[in-house]
Amino acid sequence: MTELGPFRVNPDGKTLWHNENGWNTGPGCSSIGSGAMTELGPFRVNPDGKTLWHNENGWNTVANILFLESPAGVGFSYSNTSSDYITGDTRTAADSYTFLVTWLERFPEYKTRDFYITGESYAGHYVPQLAQLILKNNKVTNQTVIDLKGIAIGNAYIDYEDEMSGLYDYFWTHALMSDEHHDAILNNCNFSSSASVSEKCQETMDAADADRGNVFFYDIYAPLCGTNSTAPSLSSFDPCSDEYVFDYLNIPEVQKALHANVTGIPGPWDTCNDFIYFEWDEAPETVLPVIKDLMASGISVWIYSGDTDGRVPVTTSRYSMSKLGTPVKTPWYPWYYQGEVGGYAVEYQNVTFVTIRGAGHFVPSYQPERALTFFSSFLEGKLPPGQS
Repeated sequence: MTELGPFRVNPDGKTLWHNENGWNTGPGCSSIGSGAMTELGPFRVNPDGKTLWHNENGWNTVANILFLESPAGVGFSYSNTSSDYITGDTRTAADSYTFLVTWLERFPEYKTRDFYITGESYAGHYVPQLAQLILKNNKVTNQTVIDLKGIAIGNAYIDYEDEMSGLYDYFWTHALMSDEHHDAILNNCNFSSSASVSEKCQETMDAADADRGNVFFYDIYAPLCGTNSTAPSLSSFDPCSDEYVFDYLNIPEVQKALHANVTGIPGPWDTCNDFIYFEWDEAPETVLPVIKDLMASGISVWIYSGDTDGRVPVTTSRYSMSKLGTPVKTPWYPWYYQGEVGGYAVEYQNVTFVTIRGAGHFVPSYQPERALTFFSSFLEGKLPPGQS
């Protein structure tokens, strides 16, 4: 209620105000509603909320994709045990692992396939923790072995200090806050841990956030949904796509076709479940040690970032890359898609960092062609293409 949630308490102790910078994109949001239906899946929803159009840049064109609604209570997933909705990082990793093993036992033809895990935002926790659990359990001879080859996390919440420092540095360097408030952040805020954030710092952050005005947080150069803006955007993504998905996934015939059991879901299907966030009981402030462990394991580790995201900006990822303290193998270079710079890449020892130019928080939504090029390179174990 004082840090990353969707609401904070007013001074009267009785009412709430909306925290527009809350982490309510995760934990607690749907991989099907967001990942599949607005980002990298084979179909997206038309503005009528009833019909679909084909996404020719879906990641399923180069890989078999599983979209996992995790943890219980997100999207169409549910439990008959109410205590399952009070969860955290460790429980989510364990449940996700159980799902994967069960799925592979049911579809054994996939057991020998190379396996990769990708995710964005709070999946900066989900993905490394699940990968670490897979590698650990692969050493147990009576367990199903998952042939994990690599992970990729995008605009990922990795480290609390980097997130908070990088957030306000990004706002300032992108002319979204004043010099005065940036200086005040530097003078009043200690982001070494959430416990070190003082009341004075919180007041300073609130003032700095107000500087930004009504800008779409997840893609700072995109128009707002419903504004009928004619201003040019860096992408053709429809900012109202979430509304179309909400309408589509609440059509009874669609739910029946998806074999979705909605009896355990309170209310209509929704993109995010804030109850999951409020009841989250474990969220370490850094997963850098987990990432270092994965780097040492020999699997491929990629960290990528859309560079117009204001939720987990590219600066936060760059600060975390610095903390990993690993030497550079291939220096920073521009990579290309159809003659245009698609982004930038640096290959470090055992980890690769890639940016996607002109993409917001949900990278495949805003730059689908560049995202698919990046993803294909990741699967092939090659750096994104340089200029030919």
